[in-house]
This record gives sequence, structure tokens and C-alpha cells, in this order.
Amino acid sequence: MATFKALTSNDITTTRTLLHEAIPMTGTLVSGTYGVADTSTAYPNEENIKNYSHGMFQSVFDYPHLSSSANHIFDITMGYATSSEFASDNSTQNTKKINMYNQMAQVLVGHDHTGSIKEFQIPGGNVIKEAFFINFSRLLTKDEIKKGSFSLQLGTASAFTAPFVSGDDADSEHTSPRTLADSGGDDSYDASTSFYTDSPAGEYAVLTQSVNPIDPEEGQPCGLLYYQAGIAVISASLFYPLDASNVRDDTDHDDDDYIVISGSGPGTDLADEDIGTDSQLSFRAMIPSASISASCHALRRRLQNISFNNTTELNSTIHYCRIGHNDYNYSSNPTYLSASKIRVKNTHSDTPVSYITTIGLYGPDNELLAVAKLSEPLKKTPESELTLRVRLDY
Repeated sequence: MATFKALTSNDITTTRTLLHEAIPMTGTLVSGTYGVADTSTAYPNEENIKNYSHGMFQSVFDYPHLSSSANHIFDITMGYATSSEFASDNSTQNTKKINMYNQMAQVLVGHDHTGSIKEFQIPGGNVIKEAFFINFSRLLTKDEIKKGSFSLQLGTASAFTAPFVSGDDADSEHTSPRTLADSGGDDSYDASTSFYTDSPAGEYAVLTQSVNPIDPEEGQPCGLLYYQAGIAVISASLFYPLDASNVRDDTDHDDDDYIVISGSGPGTDLADEDIGTDSQLSFRAMIPSASISASCHALRRRLQNISFNNTTELNSTIHYCRIGHNDYNYSSNPTYLSASKIRVKNTHSDTPVSYITTIGLYGPDNELLAVAKLSEPLKKTPESELTLRVRLDY
């Protein structure tokens, strides 16, 4: 039978624990694992890729999406700002591309003092007017992406069928695979200071390029990563060719960074996304000319690896139930007595003994809110004092 004792503020404290889980994803899962050459499930129509009739984004699953075992991994889409040079009625899905950009910007960047939607911008750097968006599933990111753990590898080589090259096979402009990370590409990352907090969606960091040491783009910013939202914003200019000053060229429509939008051969036929007679189209020319789905296909083909640690925030309230030497040495339970004598005493002079088995936490109106059971009865005598620690996680 219960014996009550009030807890004061000195007996209650709170703690916050961050639990992390490694999330590795290979590019073959995103493009290749469920695609079989020369069949209807070949790239880009893999069974684990779900496209929608609205054509505004596509979803990637770890199994064929019609399977009951399938887990949603991420959504991928692209868009551009109204101020982009591609914003024209002549562009394919122009309104939808603008809407996708504005929707993402409204949630992640917010509005300015005039009420207009802000554009994505590298802090202290350039505005991102054309971007790809990867929205990771909450199943993977949990409460947030752990700061300093994000890495995304993708190919920027010109060959569509072999977008990943390295060493002597890589030219100076398109060394691949290129790694995008939120750590600045070095060991000086400080999770407490290397992110920004002026987003309505929480904290975010700049994605920078980390490639081989002689590459002129080492450490250059190329996107943004929003930790709590679980969204990576990748600047489309990452795929533009370099000019003579090692700057991404955003004016030349005749660049040679080709991807196949339509053509012949296993895994390359995108006839339903045909943009003309050419079988190859540069990434830059693809932005206005191809549909959102075709652009997503092109980016998926170049994803080699994605890895990060997620974060689960575990909040706890700890109650210290302090038992003094004069407390809880007796029990009001009727079974504690036999013929008006304490069962655990053999003689009148014996020390009283009780056994603690359960702790109940009550609210201010004496409602039972939580119960903690001990693994075994705990002996209590006047010669002993105890402190029982009860933790409630939420």
C-alpha cells in the first residue's frame, strides 16, 4: 500500500540526449538496382521510382514501390526562381518549375520585409536561381541530420553512360566523383559555429565541394543543407562547364557537359521526354527544355553515394526519490501484520524491515501518472538511506 512523500524542485531535473544512426545509400539503389536492361523496368523506369501524373517531383524507395516492404527514401525535384533567365513561357513546365522553387524557398528561406519570397543564397555569396532539391524522408533523418556528417557524391563528367571518372580519365573541368559535404571539406569543422540560424525551417549549412587537392573548385560552395528539414539544395550551376577563370559558366548554351535525354541503347531511351532531334543535351540546356521528371532522372543517374548520420532527440525528466533513514521502514499493507505483529520481526527488539517494490509518481491532484517497478524488492531498514532514480523519456 502506498506511502506518499512530496518531491520538490530540487528532486527533479531534465536531460537531453542525442542518439545517432548512420544512414548510407549507394547510387545503385537510386539508379540501377531495380533497373533491368532492355525491359520496361530499365532506367529511368525502375520499379523503385514512382513518378506522378502532376510531374512535379518523383519519389525514390528502397524496394519496388508497390511492395508492402518498400520504405520511402527521398523525393527529388528541381526548379528555378522567377528572376532566372530560364523563366519563360517557352520553357517546359515553366510554371511548375517556378512553383517548386517558390514553395521550397517559402518554407526554407522565408519572406523579406515586402512580403516577397526570398531566393536561395549562399551566405555572403551568390544567389542560387536554379536548383535541384532532395527531400529526405523523416524515416531516415528522424529529428535532424547530424551536423558535419553529410556527404553526397555525384558525377559531373560529360559522359552520360559513364558519369563517374577518376584519375587520368578525368579532365580538369569535370573531375569525378565530386563530393558535396557540410563540413567545408576539411577537419576544422565545428558543429557549434559552422551553421546558420536565420531560416524559418531551422539550422542550415553551406554544401561545399571536396574533390582532389589540385582541382580548382576545392572547397567552393555549391548548395545548402537544412538539418531539421532534411533537405539538400544543390545549385544547378555545379554542372555548368568552367570558363578560363575556373568559374562555372552560366551564359554559354553550347557547353559540352552532355547528358542523354533521348537516344538509343539500354537505359538511355527517354523518348517520352524527347526535346528535339539531338540525342544529347547539356545540363544547362536541359533546365528549360526538359521536364522536371527528366531532370530528376538525369541527377539520379549521377548520384554515386549519399551518407549522413541522423539524430533522435531524447528528452528525459529525472525524479530523485530520496528515502531517509526514518522513511518507509514500515508498511500500511495489511499483509505486513499478522495477529497485530510485524511479520518480519522475530522479537520485539528487532529492527523493523520493509521491502520497496514500486514507485508511483502522482500529479498535484493525486492522480497516478507513472509507475516504476524495481527488478527485485529492495530491503529498507532504519540503518539505511536510499535514492531511487526514476527517468521518464519522451
